[in-house]
Amino acid sequence: MDSVRSQISRRSRWSGTGVLTGILLLLSIPPAMPSAADPVPKRGSAYMGMGVLAHDGADATAVPAESVPRVTQTEGVDVSSHQLNVSWSTLWNSGVKWAYTKATEGTSYKNPYFTQQYNGSYDIGMIRGAYHFATPDGAGGAAQADYFVDHGGGWSKDGKTLPGVLDIEWNPYGASCYGKSKSAMVSWIRDFLNRYKTRTGRDAVIYTATSWWTECTGNYAGFGATNPLWIARYASAVGTLPSGWSTYTMWQYTSSGPTVGDHDRFNGATDRLKALATG
Repeated sequence: MDSVRSQISRRSRWSGTGVLTGILLLLSIPPAMPSAADPVPKRGSAYMGMGVLAHDGADATAVPAESVPRVTQTEGVDVSSHQLNVSWSTLWNSGVKWAYTKATEGTSYKNPYFTQQYNGSYDIGMIRGAYHFATPDGAGGAAQADYFVDHGGGWSKDGKTLPGVLDIEWNPYGASCYGKSKSAMVSWIRDFLNRYKTRTGRDAVIYTATSWWTECTGNYAGFGATNPLWIARYASAVGTLPSGWSTYTMWQYTSSGPTVGDHDRFNGATDRLKALATG
């Protein structure tokens, strides 16, 4: 009996020692540093609306596209290299009548699928245009406008080509406002818009989200009189618009629509869409 008690006592001491050793070992390990939820993407991989879900979220009650009367809203899509070769016939048959294709980013990236996407939408009968993903932490606004126009972002008065779009939103590669003050950001945008107007004769469309515009431009109101607004908000309504605009021209309302994901509405019937294309 004494032998059994002795063995139990030894086991208890070792068990306690093991627990204590484990606790001390855990205490001695420095806490792991938090890791970023998502790695920084490669330059050139950005696309229209890339930061909307992360910063503004989405409203699960968003109205499905088929419930919007075609006499007042015209369905569209926006695409980039992420969609690869797009099935334009599928989109056309589903009621999509206009499209924007990413052409460029910064002053070094060109969408390798631009020709299939830009020409394919045109060939199927859509009214189409091109957009530039702005990176104000790189080259200046005028230089990026030149790069955009020189690589697919121009405009022609054919009734089927929409004015180019400046996609200005959260920086996917770093600080949301690209390291610029509000006044510097407004100046950068103005330089882009002025150069685009000089090169094409058209005022570019501005794509943005109200929350980004407020944070990074101080809710600047000076472009609303000249530049059409393409607002990003994944919800059942556009909500508050940036200062200077009393209405929107286009609305990116979801990133999970059929065929390509990013779906949009033009705020008017197709005759008004053709009027915007014609200039």
